Parts: sequence; structure tokens; C-alpha cells
Amino acid sequence: MLHTIRGVYETYGFDALETPALEYTDALGKFLPDQDRPNAGVFSFQDEDEQWMSLRYDLTAPLARYVAQNFDKLPKPFRRYAFGPVYRNEKPGPGRFRQFMQFDADTVGAESVAADAEMCMLAADALEALGVKRGDYVIKVNSRKLLDAVLASIGITPATDGDGSKRLAVLRAVDKLDRLGPTGVASLLGPGARMRR
Repeated sequence: MLHTIRGVYETYGFDALETPALEYTDALGKFLPDQDRPNAGVFSFQDEDEQWMSLRYDLTAPLARYVAQNFDKLPKPFRRYAFGPVYRNEKPGPGRFRQFMQFDADTVGAESVAADAEMCMLAADALEALGVKRGDYVIKVNSRKLLDAVLASIGITPATDGDGSKRLAVLRAVDKLDRLGPTGVASLLGPGARMRR
């Protein structure tokens, strides 16, 4: 399976980038510690210098660190794929594991939405190369700009949500829309929601 996906990604001109499974916790962005210890979503520990280290939660934060460290040397746009185990410090459940394989492709520094369309084509070609027939899958597209605009329309902006906790609560609830439906998501965000957490 990995060989097949890799072949499709390379056909599109993406190059492999291997990043370490351990990252400094402060490089993980939204998973920064709120107090003395990183939040429960990541597996973390302190090294001998008392710096927090974490197992990678996904492959995006290591990519962001790599790009920040090498920005001037990288071609623009920078196109890479990566795969490897990622780790979640959360209770396992149906279809959820503490360790699982993630396979990513990213384009950094593209100025056109054509890069987004290419990602949809890449995903479709990878699925079909794996034997999933056209019509048996759905590719969903998300836009952070759209979500930010929706949040702003209900008064949740960086200026009104200093620590980002409201934004995160709404985004986590909306992420459950497929599973819970509109009524279930509304109940997560409605009156009494804090009491259930």
C-alpha cells in the first residue's frame, strides 16, 4: 500500500522528506503546553536539559519546522510527501489508535488554488491505484479561511478569544458533524455544554 501511494505521489513530482518522530514540544504549534506540562493530546517528556519533547502528533508540525529552518534554500513551491507513524495521547476507541500510519503530501508556497485542485486529483489517483473504484469514495475539501469567517460571524476572533479555547471547542465539535449530525454538534455547543465536558 505504501509503495503504491509513494508511486502516485512521485508521479506528481513530490519528493520524500523524512522528519524525526520526536520534536521539541514548542515546535508543535497548537499543542503547546498550557501549564507546566503539554496538553494530554501528545505524548511528552522532559529531556536531561528539562526541555519538553513530544512524539509527533501529525506530520504537519515537523514540516512547518523544516520549512521555517530551510525557507531560503527550498524551491518555491516546495512539494513534499512524508509517511510514518504518528502518536495520539488519547483514549483509543473504534477506529482510533494511539499510534497509526499517516501519509501526507503538501505544497508550500504555491500562489494558485491549482495546488489545491492538484491535491484532490492526487488523492483520487492514490485511492484508485489502491483499488478503490471511482464513485466509491468522496474527497472533502476544507478551508480554514471559510471556518475563520464563520467563527468571526459569531464573534469568535483572535481578539475575543485570547487563548483560543472557544475556537478550538467549536472546531472540535464541527469536526464531529459527520458522526453526530447537526443536532449532536449543536448539543456539544449549546446550553449546558460545559457541564458535560
